[in-house]
Amino acid sequence: MSFGDSSLKNTLGKVVAIGGGTGLPALLEALRPVRGEANFEKLSAIVTVSDTGGSSGRLRRDLGTLAPGDIRNCLVALSDAPELLRKLFQYRFSTGELEGHSFGNLFIVALAEVMGDFSTAIEKLHDILAIKGQIFPSTRENVELVARFDDGSVIKGEELITQKRGRIVEISLEPKNCSPPQGAIEVLSEADLILLGPGSLFTSVIPNILVPKIKETIIKSKARKIYICNLVTQPGETDNFSASDHIKEIFKISSNEIVDTILVNTEKISEKVLKNYLEKGSAPVKIDEDELYSLNLAVVKKDLVLEGEFLRHDPIKLRKTIFELMKTTVEKI
Repeated sequence: MSFGDSSLKNTLGKVVAIGGGTGLPALLEALRPVRGEANFEKLSAIVTVSDTGGSSGRLRRDLGTLAPGDIRNCLVALSDAPELLRKLFQYRFSTGELEGHSFGNLFIVALAEVMGDFSTAIEKLHDILAIKGQIFPSTRENVELVARFDDGSVIKGEELITQKRGRIVEISLEPKNCSPPQGAIEVLSEADLILLGPGSLFTSVIPNILVPKIKETIIKSKARKIYICNLVTQPGETDNFSASDHIKEIFKISSNEIVDTILVNTEKISEKVLKNYLEKGSAPVKIDEDELYSLNLAVVKKDLVLEGEFLRHDPIKLRKTIFELMKTTVEKI
């Protein structure tokens, strides 16, 4: 699906973003097509569906569905539908038996039952929400994330894994032989740029590449493969992790051909904001350049941070940087 709008000028290359949680929707918001600006020829996303918390977790337990929450946020991020419809999809009930559920989650699950398949429902939502791109769940199966910790304990389910707050030494999906929609493989196969992250390493990024066919396709791809490093560590998941530690965990469950470039923030975080994060157990991710170079990675260093109540990647800076990386990638082809 190309954007096909004459007002979207200077289209360049095909990009696939992979992740989940809050990181992927924010990235898609930054990369979505903008009239009058340079845009990507094709923008696609592959989204984890292993969440077991909140509304998604309740729907999974009650109905045996794939987790709709992360993919809902990505759909809204790329939606060109009227603002009211986008707000409706993000509306969350605050009382009664539906308390905590978002309307969008209920709509997706209902549509999946009507269509007979979760992936088919997501395809249909591209029309309903006027999606400017393509979005796929990473797997068709109802998978569970399983983690083994350094104390020997084995925890099943994303929500419980994040609550454990220990060092993860092994992570996997059940069933292991889960398969992605064919469309996800097609966009990966034709991509010029593949982006992993930002987002929770073990519960938003890695679950996607635990799907065998996705992992194999990325490894075989001739695209430039970029890991967008998180700004800060995540308590209970990546405590004390450096940038290279994030990469090593990705390599451990795949191969060193799955990422060739890492994008890191070099802008210093203000003392006031940093103090708030340190009090919550987070710290800036250390950029250990020598170790990154020893992993045969290209290291792209940029000011990417946007400070506010929370730290996040600045969407304008991120868009500019990724477009520059796409431009240099396509020019080499």
